[in-house]
Amino acid sequence: MNDSLEPEIRIVGGSPTPAEIAAVTAVLQATLAQLADEATRKDVGPTAWQRSQRQLRMPLHPGAGVWRGFSA
Repeated sequence: MNDSLEPEIRIVGGSPTPAEIAAVTAVLQATLAQLADEATRKDVGPTAWQRSQRQLRMPLHPGAGVWRGFSA
């Protein structure tokens, strides 16, 4: 096991080229950086998706005299 803070990556099969190893390493490093950022980010309120949603109207309650037609 590697005692440093850097993750250990081992190639256990195939014969990847140095460019392929570099590509996989870059993707893994970016993913780990994103996960670390998400873990340290504080939730400061609703997300942009939540803010963009319109408020729901009041629920409809069926009953006598409640439903009216579109004309007066």
